[in-house]
This record gives sequence, C-alpha cells and structure tokens, in this order.
Amino acid sequence: MYKITLSFLLLVFIIPGAQCAPPDLLAKLKKSTRQQVIEVVDGDTVILKDQSRVRLVGIQAPRQPLNRMARKQWPEAAKAEAQKMLSSLILNQHVTLYFGGQRRDRYGRAMAHLVRDDGLWLQGEMLKNGMARVMTLPDNAALAPEMMAHETIARQAGSGIWARDYYRPKDHLMASQHKHRFQIITGIVKNVAKIKSTYYVNFGDNWRKDFTIVIKSRAARKFVKTGRDPKTFKGKKIEIRGWLKSYNGPMIEATHPEQITIIQ
Repeated sequence: MYKITLSFLLLVFIIPGAQCAPPDLLAKLKKSTRQQVIEVVDGDTVILKDQSRVRLVGIQAPRQPLNRMARKQWPEAAKAEAQKMLSSLILNQHVTLYFGGQRRDRYGRAMAHLVRDDGLWLQGEMLKNGMARVMTLPDNAALAPEMMAHETIARQAGSGIWARDYYRPKDHLMASQHKHRFQIITGIVKNVAKIKSTYYVNFGDNWRKDFTIVIKSRAARKFVKTGRDPKTFKGKKIEIRGWLKSYNGPMIEATHPEQITIIQ
C-alpha cells in the first residue's frame, strides 16, 4: 500500500522522453548479467542468447485468461500490441538484468528488471505506454511505487490497455461479474474484521455476498510491520489488485502491502 508522490511523477516527465532509469532507482536492485534478446515471447517475456527465459518482473502484459467464460470478452489485439511494442524496444538488442527479489519462478524463468544499454528501463516504458499493468509478487515487489507512477501516466491518458473496459478498474459492486482473472477493484471499506489471525476487509454489510479482501496471518504481519495495520482501512477508499476469486462472494487475497493503494 502506498501513495504515488507528485515529485516522482514530475521526475518521470522531466527526464527527456522518460527514457533513462534514474541511478537511484537502479541502486535499489542487484545488477546481474548483460545479454542479447533473441526472441520476444509476449509483452512481458523474452528469451536471451543463452536460451534462458526472462519474465519482466512486476508487470503483467495482456495475456489470455484462464477462465473460459472470460475469454469471450478478452481483447485479443491487446496481446499482439504489447508483444509488438516490446519487440520494437529490445529484440536483437542487449539488456542488463537487475534483480529486486526472488530470482526465478517455479517455471525456471528469471524474474528481472531489464535495462537497455542506453538506460531505457523496460518495465517503466511498457507501463508508461499502457502496454502492461503493475503486478507485484510477495517475494518481488521492488520498485512498486516507481512502476505505479508510470502506470498512472498511461491510465490518466487512457493509453493502450486503459482504453479498454476489460482492463480498467472495476467498482466493488461489480466485482462478482469479473471473477477468475486479474482485476483492479476500487471501493470504500465498510468494516474490517479480524478472526483469529486473519483480516477480512469488507466492502459491504453482507460478508457472504459482497466483495472482500482477505489478509492471512503471514501477510498481515507484513502490513503491520510496515505501519499499515489493516484495521486502519475502515472508511477509506482503496484500490486492490490481484486475482479475483469466489469465497463467500468475490474476493481478492492480499499477500503483500504493495497490492493496495489508498486513494483517499
């Protein structure tokens, strides 16, 4: 959970073309290998010359949903647009990998931030152009505020995916119509209940039907440790991003604080 500061948004605009990653940004990461990109699989996955596969950590480009019903409304063109842009940015060029958390996922892919030789930060560029949205992970949430700032630029301009209703944030009252895929849900928190060590952040009076955020014990400790006690969410308008599931109504489990933004 965080608020995007005006100073960072100004920094994004001041840098000519927002091309280069600021040195202090890269200082938050661990520099690794430099290699050539030989294939762009989709809008957030590439293959390097040594045949290793890299996922652009922290973002999610358009991809086909897992749920069959959701596929009927899925804008197929968005996936091709994202892949085309990423290809134009780094195909056959050299990039340096930077790590900010766990280095590989369960599929063996490297989970890295990519920076082109001229300083272009690929995550920021894809987000700024509306070709992806922020999707942090419990063990990989580095640069979340910076990525959100770039995403905000595209959202405010209605660029790329943000011109499509499929990707735009949904009001919590409509959450039940958009289950089984990654969503951004907004609303005012009605109340917060703690049962044993799990928090239930409720957006309505009927916890069996209304939208709820579930924060289990391990994640709750992260929230409290960082000064973001879930109990303080009551009455606040917030935005939550994650996989929208069914559990006594529509539900998103918050596994780390970066999933939540306080709007007001």
